[in-house]
Amino acid sequence: MDIAENAALVVVDVQKGFEEVGFWGTRNNPAADDNIAALIDAWQSAGRPVVFVRHDSVTAGSPLRAGYEGNGFKEYVERRRGEGSGGELLVTKSVNSAFLGAPDLGAWLRAAGISQIVLAGIQTNMCVETTARMGGNLGYEVVVAFDATYTFGLEGPFGWRQSADELARASAVSLHGGGFAEVVTTEDVLLSAAK
Repeated sequence: MDIAENAALVVVDVQKGFEEVGFWGTRNNPAADDNIAALIDAWQSAGRPVVFVRHDSVTAGSPLRAGYEGNGFKEYVERRRGEGSGGELLVTKSVNSAFLGAPDLGAWLRAAGISQIVLAGIQTNMCVETTARMGGNLGYEVVVAFDATYTFGLEGPFGWRQSADELARASAVSLHGGGFAEVVTTEDVLLSAAK
């Protein structure tokens, strides 16, 4: 795997509201926050572009709703914003894909000549996966730093329930096996970016 010199790191929805365990349930991958921070640090120190994505939920009672404390970025992300020497963009959205937010992520990437994105953030099988799928469909080379993401257990149809780990693995298999993205570890990304 090669990481382009101008590859954009897209940090998806790393918001305080995801700490509300009573709302979301049990998360997986407790190391994700440290891995996300390491990626941001590496990108900023190398002068690479970073995109911070925030979900402004329009669902009443959501911990991510605009105007609520949970809508804000987690502290370790907030204090890193504006610290890099490369380009930086804040995208806000109310749907699952960062490509359907404002300002237009695709237009920003195209204007900067960026064709590769590295994804990290929350939730693996929701906004990270949807952004990866759409990025792949739009022709971007998409890399997902799998262990820099996390999610929560979920119930679906027919009483089926999957744990956070099961959902994350299914997402990784669909993205990687389906050709939407290359799913790798944070270490893989950092080593490739340092070359």
